Amino acid sequence: MNVKRSKTNKNNRTKTDDMAEGLVVSHLGKSLAVETADGDVVLCHTRRRLGLMTVGDRVLWEPTEGNLGLIVKLLPRVSLLSRPSGNSKSRPVAANLDQVLVVFSARPRCDLLLVDQYLVNCENHSIKALLVYNKIDLDIKDQQLEFALDLYHRIGYEVLPISAKSKFGLGQFKRTLKNRTSMLAGQSGVGKSSLTNAVLPDKNLKTGTLSHSSHHGKHTTTTAKLYNLPDGGRLIDSPGVSVFGLSNISAADLAYGYREFQDYIPHCKFNDCRHLDDKGCAVVAAIDHGKIEISRYDRFRKLRSKLVTNAG
Repeated sequence: MNVKRSKTNKNNRTKTDDMAEGLVVSHLGKSLAVETADGDVVLCHTRRRLGLMTVGDRVLWEPTEGNLGLIVKLLPRVSLLSRPSGNSKSRPVAANLDQVLVVFSARPRCDLLLVDQYLVNCENHSIKALLVYNKIDLDIKDQQLEFALDLYHRIGYEVLPISAKSKFGLGQFKRTLKNRTSMLAGQSGVGKSSLTNAVLPDKNLKTGTLSHSSHHGKHTTTTAKLYNLPDGGRLIDSPGVSVFGLSNISAADLAYGYREFQDYIPHCKFNDCRHLDDKGCAVVAAIDHGKIEISRYDRFRKLRSKLVTNAG
């Protein structure tokens, strides 16, 4: 795409003959790094009225003085994930995603409640979600985790076993990323940056360390960044546990986000059924008949309680 040089009028305001489309690839302070159609990266400011923008956003920009740019329009989004930002507000995390790969491991111990949170968000934003079981070279037996993985598989989620260290499963991982815009999500210490390094070794991202005493990861990624993959596609490397929670998710959205509930929700006696102790709840009836696994339902109840508490 040809971007014409800017011209300055007598009022010292920048005037352009043309605008160019670009892709937001990272935040740099109050500015945004925008990748042009030619693969160059331009530091751009944005007009306040356009609202908050994030990695993955497609924008129109125009050149300004000093080899900088100005974003003049935010193009329509296909999808958007947000995170809580205090005062009941939210901030965008990533836009125009095709899929989210939820990374977890046996060490640090997998937070299944957090995994469900990610899946609920993906279900409600029509974004494909896959589960990536990293560090399988550790050969740690965790019966609760194995049961959960079998359940996720039975309700339709793809599970990719992989080891960033031994390279096991790396070929399938790369094929999953090809020609898609993907984001890695998961708690700290599960190896997201190590997996990113495995597919983008020239980026040499700083990887985290894991405390031998607590098995808790240390945060190493502070802002989301978008990388172009050599075989096609784009990968967003994001912060750890705080990536996105239940921002903009209602109680009804939460229930819908548990995909095994979806066939039963329309058959509840009342439209505003809470799926707790409500009379005529088809979801609870399905649990009683063994059609919905109680462990997932228990996590739904915990997240619903969290929603109600936050709303209060």
